[in-house]
Amino acid sequence: MQFTIPHYYNKFHCSAGACSDTCCAGWAIMIDERSRRRYRLQKGAFGERLRRSIDWKNRSFRQYGRRCVFLNQDNLCDMYAEAGPKMLCKTCRDYPRHTEEYEGVREISLSLSCEEAARLILGTQEKVRFLTKEDDRRESYEDFDFFLYRKLLDSRAVIFSILQNRSMACGLRMAMALGLTHDIQRRIREDSLYKIDELLKRYTRETAWKAVEAKLFARKSSGSARFEKMLSWFGLFQELEVLNADWPRYIGTLKTLLFDEGAAAYEANRRSFYQYLMEDEEQNNQWELWSEQLLVYFVFTYFCGSVYDGQPYAKMKLAVVSTLLIQEMAQAVFKMREGRLDFSEFVHLSHRFSREVEHSDLNLNALDRIFCTDSRFGLDSILSII
Repeated sequence: MQFTIPHYYNKFHCSAGACSDTCCAGWAIMIDERSRRRYRLQKGAFGERLRRSIDWKNRSFRQYGRRCVFLNQDNLCDMYAEAGPKMLCKTCRDYPRHTEEYEGVREISLSLSCEEAARLILGTQEKVRFLTKEDDRRESYEDFDFFLYRKLLDSRAVIFSILQNRSMACGLRMAMALGLTHDIQRRIREDSLYKIDELLKRYTRETAWKAVEAKLFARKSSGSARFEKMLSWFGLFQELEVLNADWPRYIGTLKTLLFDEGAAAYEANRRSFYQYLMEDEEQNNQWELWSEQLLVYFVFTYFCGSVYDGQPYAKMKLAVVSTLLIQEMAQAVFKMREGRLDFSEFVHLSHRFSREVEHSDLNLNALDRIFCTDSRFGLDSILSII
């Protein structure tokens, strides 16, 4: 079995009671079957408390005031304190670690939805590297398309090289990666996987950068057109499952700040924001870096999962659209803070986005469907927003 992690993975340490947005509140904590069986057999006063604290029908811990019943006033876990880490269910042991499974491979990332992990991901200054190790375990999956998987791995390696090309503006890198996966999707649709190798070579040439740059310039939206398109993109949040009761208020506030005063005010804030970035080279470089790390995070987490549905283009759209929406949220915070945006605020809004969007299979499946079928997210439409 091969295991792959980003190079910063082992730097993560839970901030425990100091966490500003504990993972033990705001959403249901699901309990795996093995832990449920163990909890039923616990004896004594702790066993009694365990059984009273579980919603056995929904297979989750009960909540009071949207907080896990075991989360105490110091934002620490009573179960951990009383019974130790081995008593935790799989959800609590693993989080914020996220695993994607393939035949003979486990890819393990940290989830942006954890604010401490988001701080680590977005605060990484160097280009992300991916580390692998192997053990002697063997497994096989029925109907696993290993040929497609190898092509996806090769494609992702090229995408990473594109996204981490810091000699190019991040918007151009987004467009380049999006164009590549658009063309990969066509090869998959035509059952021409053997043509992907030549496609990847073509996208590593300088002429490809120039062609995509010209296409990006030709499709750029005017201020009023961008306002209308981005307003429609924010409607996406209303089509998704709400996980945190505070989310509609939070995203609604940002949407109001961005759009309620009309297209002229929207464009004025946008110009002010980018002027703010350009006034300080280091500030602008950090903005580009945060965007790069978001894109690499989403691509590492989801892109190769398209081996199961054959939709790498939709996974790339997830990375690009999520990054663009987070950037837009940042511009709303900039307006709220009267011309200021710092790292901690960007971390917070990125974590809020991830916590709401990524931790629902319904939401991820809905986004897959939307990115495959909805004209709001066609190639030309996305390029016009970039």
